[in-house]
Amino acid sequence: MPVYEYICAEHGTFEEMRPMSAFEEPCACPVCGAMSPRATALPRLAVMSSTARNAHATNERSAHEPKRSRDMEKLTPGKKRSPTLHRVDGSKSKPADRPWMLSY
Repeated sequence: MPVYEYICAEHGTFEEMRPMSAFEEPCACPVCGAMSPRATALPRLAVMSSTARNAHATNERSAHEPKRSRDMEKLTPGKKRSPTLHRVDGSKSKPADRPWMLSY
């Protein structure tokens, strides 16, 4: 049996599993028992390019927890960060990591 979404005027949306033969009939709200109409669902149309659609899907999947540079270290286990050296005079450097560059 499919799951349909209904809208109660007082309590908002809820879902019910109903037979396909009863898809047009209203359903009783589980909280107040009022008869609620079925919510109309719009089909997903592929009107944009597949590249843009894939980008949107990726953003939606990661919206709850964006990737951080710290998380990328877990994805590359062979590469380790070199520790930063803090000197007494306040300068910083990374050993064996471009010693010719100045630190800020």
